[in-house]
Amino acid sequence: MSHKLAAGFCCALALAPAIASAQVLREANVSLAMANTMSLAALASCKAAGSAVTVAVVDRGGLLKTLMVHDNANPHNGDLARRKAYTARTYRMTSLQFRDRSAMPEFSGQRMVADVVALGGGVPIVIGEDVIGAIAVSGTPSQELDEKCAKAGIEAVRAQLK
Repeated sequence: MSHKLAAGFCCALALAPAIASAQVLREANVSLAMANTMSLAALASCKAAGSAVTVAVVDRGGLLKTLMVHDNANPHNGDLARRKAYTARTYRMTSLQFRDRSAMPEFSGQRMVADVVALGGGVPIVIGEDVIGAIAVSGTPSQELDEKCAKAGIEAVRAQLK
């Protein structure tokens, strides 16, 4: 019994520094105002290109912050935009990059993760190396144009991402 007690005491001593340094995390995140600004800018960019789209913004936890639907957008665009944003947030890359990478056999299993989609149009929102959310567009004639509109949304708040 004394060996077990000594082993337990040693484990407790080893964990003491980690417990003593426990602290509250302070993390940047996407605000509702920022999500709205980005969404409106992405919608305007797509409208100028002649497309009626849906824009989704997710926060750092992958939770939907805004979903803006153009009056003439297709009904399936909402789900796709949300999933593209979630994919960009989850994998810390554009959903276009994810589409291409997950086509390789060694990464193809990632396509099975719930709510991810291997379609372009989602872009991570980054401060330094920290991904604080993502924005995505669905509904233009190409995935590349979806991504371009999403990037226009990020440009609208670029000054705040420093």
